[in-house]
Amino acid sequence: MPSASGPASRSTASRRIALCRCAAALSLAWAGTAWAQGSARQRASSAPLRFGILPFGGAVESRDRWAPLLADMSRAIGRPVTGFSVTSYESLGQALQRDEVDIAMLTAKMALDAVLQRRMRVLAQVRRHEGDPEHRAVLLVRKDGAFTRLADLLANPGHWRLARGDSRSVSGFILPQVELFLPNRIAIETAFRSELIDTHQATALAVANGDADVATNNTTDLERFREQFPIEAARLQVIWTSAPTPPAQIVMRRDSSPELHRRLQAFLSGYGRASGPRGDAERDVLKALRATLGYQAEDDSALLPAAELEYQLAWQRAMNAAWVSDAAKQARLQRIEQAHARQVALLKGEGGAAVAEKCEPKNSKPAALNCN
Repeated sequence: MPSASGPASRSTASRRIALCRCAAALSLAWAGTAWAQGSARQRASSAPLRFGILPFGGAVESRDRWAPLLADMSRAIGRPVTGFSVTSYESLGQALQRDEVDIAMLTAKMALDAVLQRRMRVLAQVRRHEGDPEHRAVLLVRKDGAFTRLADLLANPGHWRLARGDSRSVSGFILPQVELFLPNRIAIETAFRSELIDTHQATALAVANGDADVATNNTTDLERFREQFPIEAARLQVIWTSAPTPPAQIVMRRDSSPELHRRLQAFLSGYGRASGPRGDAERDVLKALRATLGYQAEDDSALLPAAELEYQLAWQRAMNAAWVSDAAKQARLQRIEQAHARQVALLKGEGGAAVAEKCEPKNSKPAALNCN
């Protein structure tokens, strides 16, 4: 019989030692992984929050107007906030696609795209100033220009030079299309003699200086333009005004922590509401940003009006297009209906695919979804 100190006993002891060493190594590896993950989370929570800013006039002007609010935001959440200021909608759209922005102030159309495609979510929406809280699109011409009546513009758009906003601008492109040009069978992108695509400030200047005959703009930016360029503004007149536009939205990355979302939403919805000197200073900041009533906490359903506007734009384009057959036209209309149904369901937090299958094309002007 082998003794207790024989080979079998030594083999068992060796296996126990090896198992202990393996367990220790696994414990150290787990601890190292947990430390690395915790360190990464700590770095992420302390990294600057990147705030995307739509251009008011120029990138520097936009950044300067937002700087006080971003400084207050940084103090409120205990984290640096940097402004990502751009010169065009295109630049900001590309930054969103490249995940270079954590939170952004966007037009309703850009916010809709970001929520549906870029994994952003709505945080708050802009509330405009007292007296004329509704933001509307307008058309501008010179008082002493070649024409001063809307009928003259619509009668022969090919005679005139247009200055307009980016295709993602609600007031600079989408609403004039939906409410004015497409109902008159005018495609804004091709009907005019020439077109300039720029910021609202630049399009107003183009008309005031005689470089364009007509410009799309909006009531809020026109007010700002009158303050900054009173001489040029005195040359202009409004010949058309739209219905109220869907409000601009502040969105943030969907993968941000619930705690950050809560703190940012609380900061924005409470900004400018305090009494005393601090509240007065915040209200001055909001006034400079043309959001005197501040920001209202919202979720993705706030974009339903923007989705409806996009639907109407697609529907009117389809109705005005030339088709090889009625079947092709009806197929296009059905795809538009289904896409809109999916958008509405997603914005409401519902499943979009099943809803879309129940929608049928309509043969008259769109009003409500024809879904069973």
